[in-house]
Amino acid sequence: MNNLRAVYIIWYRDLLRFWNDKTRFIGSLITPFFFLVIFGTGIGSALAGQFGDGTMDYKQFMYPGILGMVVLMNATMSGMSIVWDREFGFLKEVLVAPISRSAVAIGKALGGTTIATAQGVLMLVFIPYVGVNVSAAGIFTLIAVMFVFAMSVTSLGILIASRIRSIEAFQLVMQLMLFPLLFLSPALFPAGTLPPWLGIIVKMNPVSYGIDAMRQAVLGVEQTAMFGLELFGYRMPIILNLAVLAAFGAIMAALAVRSFRTQE
Repeated sequence: MNNLRAVYIIWYRDLLRFWNDKTRFIGSLITPFFFLVIFGTGIGSALAGQFGDGTMDYKQFMYPGILGMVVLMNATMSGMSIVWDREFGFLKEVLVAPISRSAVAIGKALGGTTIATAQGVLMLVFIPYVGVNVSAAGIFTLIAVMFVFAMSVTSLGILIASRIRSIEAFQLVMQLMLFPLLFLSPALFPAGTLPPWLGIIVKMNPVSYGIDAMRQAVLGVEQTAMFGLELFGYRMPIILNLAVLAAFGAIMAALAVRSFRTQE
């Protein structure tokens, strides 16, 4: 019972800190907004009539990628609170409390996942601007995908944060990791048009499966057929994309929990 209460308190504390930090709340939406409006419009104008089969424009294609960017950025940076708490001594007090250290990792993971998913949901306000029609079932599927995706990436961020001692080092590592994860995925370009060697790297990136699942949920399976990920000649459906994300997330979560158990 104490462990469940600890998970809830840690989860609630992270949400409260995020809600009270209006600068972080607004700032986390500015970069995706500029990507969607400026980058999407500029590249879309250059590719007018040349993108895909002509039934979709570039802004519609990249919109699920922007959703993935929002979730990815917020999920990976959720580990910042761990480094912050370590520097100011709060984490040490939590780790010596009469609760399981696994509860600390789980609470942090749930907090980061909730924040990242909520930020992704806020980006749905741009649907009218993009001009896509998403059904109610598609919205619920999209939220489920964002939650699993956020949980997987948050667990990765927590694993890294558990081994880093300073905020500056964590920010550097996250920047070095964030951009390859984003740009080596089909967020901003179709995976099927890449050279074979680069396509292999994209398929090894777990973020690719989250963005592919979001694209199918937003744009539909048929419309995204030419842009989807293929493994061994098989088009990955949403359920298999989720399975890959869940497997990756489970491994990262197990390693994060183990890392917390061995903290000094």
